[in-house]
Amino acid sequence: MQALLTTPGRPGTIRLGAMPGATAEPGIRVRTLEVGVCGTDREISEGAFGVPPEGEHDLVLGHEFLGRVMEDGGGFSAGDLVTATVRRGCGQCAPCAAGGPDECDTGRYTERGITSLHGFARDVVVEDPAQLIAVPDTIGRLGVLAEPASICVRGIRHAMAIGHRQVWSPRRALVLGTGAIGLLTTYLLRLQGLEVWTVARSAGGAKAELAAASGARYVATGETPLPALREEVGGFDVVIEAVGDAQVMLDVVGLLRRNGVGCLLGLDSRPRSVSIDGPVIGIDAVLENRVLLGSVNAHPDDWRAAVDGLEEIRRRWPDALEQMIGLRVAPDRFAEAFAFRGVKATLVFD
Repeated sequence: MQALLTTPGRPGTIRLGAMPGATAEPGIRVRTLEVGVCGTDREISEGAFGVPPEGEHDLVLGHEFLGRVMEDGGGFSAGDLVTATVRRGCGQCAPCAAGGPDECDTGRYTERGITSLHGFARDVVVEDPAQLIAVPDTIGRLGVLAEPASICVRGIRHAMAIGHRQVWSPRRALVLGTGAIGLLTTYLLRLQGLEVWTVARSAGGAKAELAAASGARYVATGETPLPALREEVGGFDVVIEAVGDAQVMLDVVGLLRRNGVGCLLGLDSRPRSVSIDGPVIGIDAVLENRVLLGSVNAHPDDWRAAVDGLEEIRRRWPDALEQMIGLRVAPDRFAEAFAFRGVKATLVFD
């Protein structure tokens, strides 16, 4: 079986090879159609991240998955389109026992294609039906966006839940970043009726056009720095960060207005110091009830809501999702997918 392999901790070891390991996986067979490539995959390819399954040296990559069921089982029928969750519970804590591995209390979870579980970048996956999420035919191949969309849905859900702990009527949202997470968040917030500003460093281009097509206002920080935007707008009720820069992540506190909620979705593992003006955290955050939270992975409910959101985005903006997938290549052209700097590249297995 063809699989996209890497040896975690060793940069430049990605290659196509035979599926490793002899242990049979329980579940039903699913033929892989497409696997998305994201920043996490790139970090693993650079040797900065990733853990192989116990007793093995290599890891099969791929956690953004779209497949077609090959046999009946677990409530699915042969031919069904599906995606699959990524994080699996530790089996030792109350959140995981309740079906919420995104809230794992021990940190001993596993993740497909990332941490101690082989991923989906292979011809056929054997998967527990309980981890499969149905994808309607109306979405089709765009279902490969379900994983990043699920992360957006969870982040928005938590931000709104925290905001509504008190009387709160959010109107203005800021999205930092124009990768898949940033643009999907932009569209999902527009579906909720919020005014959205979407920010990136450079002006113009396809990403700016995609953001504007949703009705969001695109801002290039080279032309309008974030403090100036905050001053112009008067602060934001919701800020979703998706750039993966620790300084920007901390700066979110200062971009919020009274009672605002900031949600961090990016990751930045670089060892360095970041700073913030003392009164922003020492006075404004307290007196104005500002909140900053982190959000990771997604609950199965968020996956289902993400699929619904993709379907609604496709209905309202018919061309947007297809335009987000700027490159589709065969697995043996993985280097092109990893080098792609558009919104999303995918590996097409079937």
